[in-house]
Amino acid sequence: MYQKTVLQNGIRVVTEKIPYVHSVSTGIWVCAGSRDEGQQERGISHFIEHMLFKGTQRRSALDIAKELDAVGGFANAFTSKEHVCFHAKVLDAHLPLVVDVLTDIFLNSVFAPQEIEREQQVILQEIRMIEDTPDEYVHILFQERLWKDNPLGLPIYGSVDTVEGIDRESILRYVSTTFDPKRIVIAAAGNLEHQRFIDLVAPSMERLRPSSNRIRRETPNSHHLVHVISRDLEQVHLCLGMKGTSQVDERRFACHLLNVILGSSMSSRLFQEIRERRGLAYSVYSFTNSHEDTGLMGVYAGVSPENVQETLDVILDQLALLTRDPIPPQELAASKEYLKGSMYLNAESTDARMNRLAKNEFLFGRQVSFEEVEQKIYEVSAEEVQAWFQTVCRPGEFTAVLLGPVDPESIRLGPVVATNGSQV
Repeated sequence: MYQKTVLQNGIRVVTEKIPYVHSVSTGIWVCAGSRDEGQQERGISHFIEHMLFKGTQRRSALDIAKELDAVGGFANAFTSKEHVCFHAKVLDAHLPLVVDVLTDIFLNSVFAPQEIEREQQVILQEIRMIEDTPDEYVHILFQERLWKDNPLGLPIYGSVDTVEGIDRESILRYVSTTFDPKRIVIAAAGNLEHQRFIDLVAPSMERLRPSSNRIRRETPNSHHLVHVISRDLEQVHLCLGMKGTSQVDERRFACHLLNVILGSSMSSRLFQEIRERRGLAYSVYSFTNSHEDTGLMGVYAGVSPENVQETLDVILDQLALLTRDPIPPQELAASKEYLKGSMYLNAESTDARMNRLAKNEFLFGRQVSFEEVEQKIYEVSAEEVQAWFQTVCRPGEFTAVLLGPVDPESIRLGPVVATNGSQV
């Protein structure tokens, strides 16, 4: 059962009671992420995510870990382009403890200077680790090129220079101006009573005062280019893509269905053609990333240098086929069952239900039922999928990034001209 309460200061609290489970997943969400940071603040949301577990006025970092470990629970956090979330999961009997811990770290973290210096080194190592992982790093480079000159395209973790410039004063300033009650949603899913949960969170969270700061997000334009970045690797890692759909676009269901058909499952066209029939790649898949006002759709493959052009040709052929021919009824029906199955299987996790509660509140201001989503999926026709894809998949309007030992002059991708990136 879904319930919602708005606290006196504007914080929204949403819960879903699931009486047949023994756990509760709780999260404090802030609708502010890396796309909302200023030029000199790049990476500060991610930095704060780390710092909130480093000690409060009442608890040390070790105390926080021990209290949750002692009851078999766990806490974590993540930063996205649009949100920061601090969450935990415990048995239902320990709900008061987890609320106390989460609200304490959210409201009372001390941000000790020595901890900040230590965490700077940790995050710098994280940045270097990602840059040393080419199958991850190529996605970051791809978004930077697709959404050039817009914060949405920049990496969540910031840069070495901006991370080194973060100090206690900048953290306190950012928290006080950005963690505004009207941008906060507290979500909980599991075996809990809504009013009891309100009684636990309200006394502390209602003390949070509003900020006069207003976040203004600018929707990025898509840029079309082929960018080759030379690196001495065994494989060439490539991402090719285009504009997708936002999280509120009614055409998102067509986008997700096409993604299943194109490359997000083992029976998909790209997996079958590139891996199973031709043996060109071990890892190949399509993907979508959606945000509140825009999105992207892309394809990733890791291939030997001699197979790069053939792999690109196969990808382009499959994209062209989807714009030219309607999806056969049986294939479309299977993709709908795939989405439906993924949705309901994911719903068996209280963590996933808590995430869903918060995102629906931010995007729609209400709970969107599974039945409503299922109906939307099954209403999509093959003609609608094709019509949507024809609006975003046009010859020469692709963005592609290739990372590895490849000559840019050897790449052919329609009328888009390859450019050579810096050596990395």
